[in-house]
Amino acid sequence: MDNNMKILVVEDETAIREGLCDVLVYHGYQVDSAAAGPEGYQKAASGQFDLVLLDVMLPGMDGYAICEKLRQDDREQAIIMLTARDSDADIIQGLRMGADDYVSKPFSVQQLVLRIEAVLRRSRVGQAQARTITLPAITIDTENLAGQGADGEVPFTRREIEVLSYLAQHSDRPVSREELLTKVWGYGRNLEIETRTVDIHIAKIRRKIEADPANPQSLVTVRGAGYRLDTGL
Repeated sequence: MDNNMKILVVEDETAIREGLCDVLVYHGYQVDSAAAGPEGYQKAASGQFDLVLLDVMLPGMDGYAICEKLRQDDREQAIIMLTARDSDADIIQGLRMGADDYVSKPFSVQQLVLRIEAVLRRSRVGQAQARTITLPAITIDTENLAGQGADGEVPFTRREIEVLSYLAQHSDRPVSREELLTKVWGYGRNLEIETRTVDIHIAKIRRKIEADPANPQSLVTVRGAGYRLDTGL
């Protein structure tokens, strides 16, 4: 990994924050940190960091609010949430606010570093993606991260565009969760990582591209096989 990559750690527990910083410095990253929400947001909003490692529970401003504001400021900012162990509510809320991924506490150093590397590793999707994805309910400008639907402009995150672009490139077949994790998120094929991030991103995308997200017509689930994008063309 490029040792010029800069990571911001926003964590209020001193031992965890300092431990994270030490681990990341050891792995070659440039690291800064913040112990409270407002300070964390101010630093993150500067645009100086390749990735923000963001705890959920923070004094002054929680991680959800920071994530949401960062997404409004910069739809391409890489964000990983640190969540309470086995807390589905934390995981779902963080991903809905726009986090790229999450790591549940307590976590192993190895898994944390793998998650960080995967989020920072830019997928090759963007190099071959079409400028426009046209669906029955919306037309998406992949370069400007925006779609035009019946109710006006719809913003997308870079990760959502990468998912849609990959599915569009392979619209002739269903794409499995594992393939999306490998090709879009950058995880190794043999990594045993439990994550709901694909499913939650799919749900977010459906709310943006479907006339009726509960009855999707464009981004459909193929039972036992994964997801398929039907452009209607």
